Amino acid sequence: MASQSSSSSSMFFSFTMPIALSLLLLASVPPPVLSATLPSDIQALESILRSIDPSSISPASYLSTWDFSEDPCEGAGTFLGIICSFPLDNTTSRVTEIELDDVGYDGFLSVSIGNLTELTVLSLNKNRFRGPIPESVFTLRKLVRLSLAENYFTGDIPERITHLMELKVIDLSKNSLAGAVPLRISALRSLTHLSLSGNYLAGRIPALNGLWKLEVLELGNNHFYGALPKLPTSLRVLSISHNGLAGRISPLHRLKQLVRLDVSDNRFSSTIGHEILTFPEITLVNVSYNMLTSLEVINFTGRQSRLRILDAEGNHLQGRLPINLATFENLREINLRNNMFSGGIPKVYGKKLTSPWRSLYLDHNYLTGDLPEQFHKLSRLIKGSLSNNCLECPKNLTICRGGQKPKSQCTNAKKMTFHD
Repeated sequence: MASQSSSSSSMFFSFTMPIALSLLLLASVPPPVLSATLPSDIQALESILRSIDPSSISPASYLSTWDFSEDPCEGAGTFLGIICSFPLDNTTSRVTEIELDDVGYDGFLSVSIGNLTELTVLSLNKNRFRGPIPESVFTLRKLVRLSLAENYFTGDIPERITHLMELKVIDLSKNSLAGAVPLRISALRSLTHLSLSGNYLAGRIPALNGLWKLEVLELGNNHFYGALPKLPTSLRVLSISHNGLAGRISPLHRLKQLVRLDVSDNRFSSTIGHEILTFPEITLVNVSYNMLTSLEVINFTGRQSRLRILDAEGNHLQGRLPINLATFENLREINLRNNMFSGGIPKVYGKKLTSPWRSLYLDHNYLTGDLPEQFHKLSRLIKGSLSNNCLECPKNLTICRGGQKPKSQCTNAKKMTFHD
């Protein structure tokens, strides 16, 4: 009996030993890493890093944390500047956002960026990326924000950008891009922000009224010419300064949601309509350095105006100073210098000095007569100038410094006043 028991125990031990050993070995094996980054995404990140001059990667920068001995999406405390998706199942993680810090990275944007097919945000602002924007960027169909501002990108803006139908923000400002704005840019129906200012873009601006969600349009400091394009009425910020645009600005009267308007340093002519100054939300109007000849200002008493800044310097504005400016209760800064205004300074202007007016520039016009009495007491408390007119302007007043025009020019000024 003992022999049978011993044999049975031996058989049980020999049978259970492999199972126990297997369980022990399984326990010693680490669990599989869930959602490790897709290998092609890792390779793309490695290529992006290799395309940047190592000497421009400071120890405190985001890219200094890109240590590929760890998984980009799983590594704790590494890979600053990227965001990944983390699926609940065992599928791999994907890089969905790249937003680098602005420390002056110097190099090129790798074409491998196009392999990050889940990318929704690409932001490389305020660095030193050079060369053309890789064509592969325009294959990233899930991009929502493309922001490459303040770099040294060259070349044109390919028509293929209009294939990125999810884009809400495009900011390519302050680069060295040339060529024209893609004709089919209005195909990007989700776009809310378009900034192409500070480049070498040229030609006519295409119709943009199809961008019915667009709120910010910045095209300043380029070489655009021609008339104003068709614009969406959803605009809140419009900046097209420092171009060669011409014609009337009357089409702007439809943009009733504008908060800020800057059309300065162009070749616009004719009238600044009263509608622009009375938009419900408008706070800034800059129409300086054009060829505008008249300024319409209606009486706004009893209504609330948000307008704080009016800059119409350097035009051909004629006639008397608009008395109704005094009815805009929130107006703080007025610049009407370098025009052809004539006649006296309205007495009501004196009542607005310091409260609310903080800045008043009327120099280099053809104004005549004495100053309203408040100018003698309060003008030192505001910024401004009345020089180079035909005024009786005491030299001891700061606002009068610079002197007045010669008498020969002032004779003409009196004739202009008479004809008014």
